[in-house]
Amino acid sequence: MKFAGASSLATAASTLASAARAASSAPDGTPEQIHLTWGNDPASEVTVSWASLAPAVKPLVRVSGGDAARQAVHAIQSTYTDGINGEVVFTYHARLRDLKADTNYQYEVTAENDSNAAQPFTANFRTAPHGRKPFRWTSYGDLATPNTGWVLSSPQSRFAVQAVERFQPLFHLLNGDLCYANLNPMQQPEVWRDFGNNAQTSASNRPWMPCPGNHEIEFNNGEQGLASYLTRYTLPDNHTRFQGRWYSFRVSSVLFISLDADDVVYQDAAAFVAGPAPLVPVASTGNPPIQPGTSLYVRGYSGGEQTRWLENVLSRASKDDDVDWIVVQMHQDALSSSQTGNGSDKGLREAWLPLFDRYGVDLVLCGHDHDYERSYPVRGCNHNKGTDMASGRPVDTLQPKPVMSAVTAGASTFDTSHGTIHLILGGGGTSAPLDVYGVDTGTGLPQARIFTRANRPVPSTSAAGTFVRANADAVEDAIWSAQRDTGTGYGIAVFDHDPGHPGGETTITMNYYHAPGADQTPTPNYELFETIELKKTRR
Repeated sequence: MKFAGASSLATAASTLASAARAASSAPDGTPEQIHLTWGNDPASEVTVSWASLAPAVKPLVRVSGGDAARQAVHAIQSTYTDGINGEVVFTYHARLRDLKADTNYQYEVTAENDSNAAQPFTANFRTAPHGRKPFRWTSYGDLATPNTGWVLSSPQSRFAVQAVERFQPLFHLLNGDLCYANLNPMQQPEVWRDFGNNAQTSASNRPWMPCPGNHEIEFNNGEQGLASYLTRYTLPDNHTRFQGRWYSFRVSSVLFISLDADDVVYQDAAAFVAGPAPLVPVASTGNPPIQPGTSLYVRGYSGGEQTRWLENVLSRASKDDDVDWIVVQMHQDALSSSQTGNGSDKGLREAWLPLFDRYGVDLVLCGHDHDYERSYPVRGCNHNKGTDMASGRPVDTLQPKPVMSAVTAGASTFDTSHGTIHLILGGGGTSAPLDVYGVDTGTGLPQARIFTRANRPVPSTSAAGTFVRANADAVEDAIWSAQRDTGTGYGIAVFDHDPGHPGGETTITMNYYHAPGADQTPTPNYELFETIELKKTRR
């Protein structure tokens, strides 16, 4: 059974066929936006999710593979009504359980009112291995859609999805800001649809595991504005009332933890009405106009529950001899020296970096700033090393402290038992200027902007009745910054895990590939930018 190439072409053909049908006929239950996620145990559970333009009649998945006979699994419908344009969105989720580890499966997605029922959508996936086995995963954030009619979308997002398939990972981590629908409020469901049908080319063949970013937060769409995101994704259980916002799963000896950083960051970068006119939802929603200057600031929404959950998971992992590595995924950045993007956030440094230190997190993968930056391994912090940009006074930014033994020019191998490496991978496919990095003209050291307090929209000084987002309020020497790509913001990180042998070392090798010239002209060409190896003694 072929695992990738043939199914990728079939997936793309099915996407085009679905789009053509939608344009020429009445909406029906034809599946589209098909994507996979892991269940609670990636070795035995996968969820198949999709959407249709009208309610599907008896939606189901037929799955075959391993030694099992072909089975039909009925899907559960989940819907929401967009709080701005009033459109009802229909999604479906079929949980496949009791699968065999490290096994190829083929599946079909259909419904009684699927206009393509005679030749239903078909693709393949592979379950995770059981026990310590090598595997590959990929990661980036800030993908958007290839439809240039939407704000921050770019044709590069299509090539970014193709890049995942080029490297054939077991799964992909999508580090927030999936499609930027909230920047196109009157067309939010259509932006999500473009995103889903583009991502389907890869996400139907292997799990795409997301985390929410600030642009997943939408006006009038449920708690924290995450209804669009939560309705589309079925994710591993976190056993809290905030299901879907954060979760964990393990593959081989690597524990992956996905977090919602919107809960702890100081910056406010979610849905926002700049003005001068209010945002007026359609009458059918019953929602009132949203006035200029209004934003969705959700910092602290879990009341500390996410942080307590995180410490619980990390504490258990620190005592588990089957866990060698801990990888955290979140959207916003604790360590970023971008000047034209967002920069770093003290909220993350206060709430979560002490836990990363205490329990030995190895790697943190982020998006948010549309560039690539890698830190040295960091552990602990320096106090009162920042400067308030308005007053010039010293301010405590909790400046992360690099592990001095790792601060070696050109070093490419790091023992992460001594410190955590942070990676910014915000160049999935969105359209934005290449972020510019700061450098102190006096010291020559990289500079980083930091949000150290609550940050909300402020009145514009250039246009009456309009509002802008305030910039970060402090600056520090980015002594923790080890590598930055100043040539292009677009790229993909490819990680290969080797579990090693008892009594020896285990490694994760990262190859970061960037797309030179993509900031000017979209390109399918990704070239190797750098390789690093993380190593530690296997438990």
